[in-house]
Amino acid sequence: MTDVRRLVPRTDAVLAQPAVAEAARRLGRSLVKQAVVAAQGRARVGDIDPADVAATALAALPATPTALTPVVNATGVLLHTNLGRAPLSAAARAALDVAAGTCDVELDLATGGRGARGVAATDALLAAVPGAAAAHLLNNGAAAIAMVAAALAGGGREIVVARGELVEIGAGFRIPDLLTATGARLREVGTTNRVTPADYADAVTDATAFVLKVHPSNFVVTGFTRSCAVDELTGLGVPVVADIGSGLLAPHPLLPDEPDAATTLAQGAALVTASGDKLLGGPQAGLLLGGPGEGAGLVARIRRHPLARAMRVDKLTLAAFEATLRGPVPPTRAALDADPATLRARARAVLARLPGIDAAVVDSVSTVGGGGAPGVTLPSAAVSLPEPYAAALRAGRPAVLGRLEHGRCLLDLRAVPPSSDDTLVEAITRAPCRS
Repeated sequence: MTDVRRLVPRTDAVLAQPAVAEAARRLGRSLVKQAVVAAQGRARVGDIDPADVAATALAALPATPTALTPVVNATGVLLHTNLGRAPLSAAARAALDVAAGTCDVELDLATGGRGARGVAATDALLAAVPGAAAAHLLNNGAAAIAMVAAALAGGGREIVVARGELVEIGAGFRIPDLLTATGARLREVGTTNRVTPADYADAVTDATAFVLKVHPSNFVVTGFTRSCAVDELTGLGVPVVADIGSGLLAPHPLLPDEPDAATTLAQGAALVTASGDKLLGGPQAGLLLGGPGEGAGLVARIRRHPLARAMRVDKLTLAAFEATLRGPVPPTRAALDADPATLRARARAVLARLPGIDAAVVDSVSTVGGGGAPGVTLPSAAVSLPEPYAAALRAGRPAVLGRLEHGRCLLDLRAVPPSSDDTLVEAITRAPCRS
């Protein structure tokens, strides 16, 4: 009898097949060759027929050369940190395509000389926050705070901050560790639950660089509490720096207690820092806004600091950020503003396409997430499925991530764009767990 291993096609022969060669052109020869070798190994042990090596290799290949997998966010968390926070708008994605090639990021096409970097993006930010006198972008929110500390308090000057605002967020990241790593010293005031303007005033000395207000991120302190607004701290003779965290640029009716850039500057903050990939709905970036008066000078000082080069944003971020601000409403804002009645109607339409499946439409509660608007809930609607669907949907392509609640898998539609409803239906009907 013929040894089946002799029937396994040679690697070069498989790679020369048109469909495999096209995959190598699109994904890279190394990745495709790995899939071919793995398929040959399965054929040698009898798992597949030798004639199916090419087809098996092709079926194992990813859609793109990245290990990242598209995921439909049906968790009800608008800014899911594990899913990359804010999804980019179509305008931002189109801008990425332009920036991905050679472009005039630092070139003046009129003169042929070197041009200013990132001006269009910061101009878009200044247009969105008219009360700001200056703006600068860094590579994330932590970088914005770190640059302020390094430029204004590095070398041992003091930052006055309330004890209740020395927060820790995901992955063990702690604000006090970040600040002291820049060479600054912290002067903690108040208690974990209460701080007054007098506490700040008593702490300000000739060694004080600035007073810092920090967004509480993912927690809320309730009960016997007291905190200070920015306008209570502006007469202390030192700049007030406010980290508003979530990147809300202007007040939003659903988030009355969430600090926003426009209001914070109007209250007298010299500098405002925030993240670009949260409620603003753009790419990961650190926003630095300077208020009228000393704010513009402080932004210029920070921009000239040696570390600014290490924390600058790339051309992709500049393009996506500008397009987010100048383009149509980004997905995060659309999800935040979604009408609950419309969400229920969408859920009923999805349910109507799932005959024979133990599914139902239920009221749901969504959250902002991503360290923004802690404690705020948003009414929503979800499709309820048996619990085994959770794992099956996560394993699909694209993956669908829901949440488990009372023994059921809930697919909350607030963070799912209407254009993905068909994808959701297809994923549910393909899932290998019929009820």
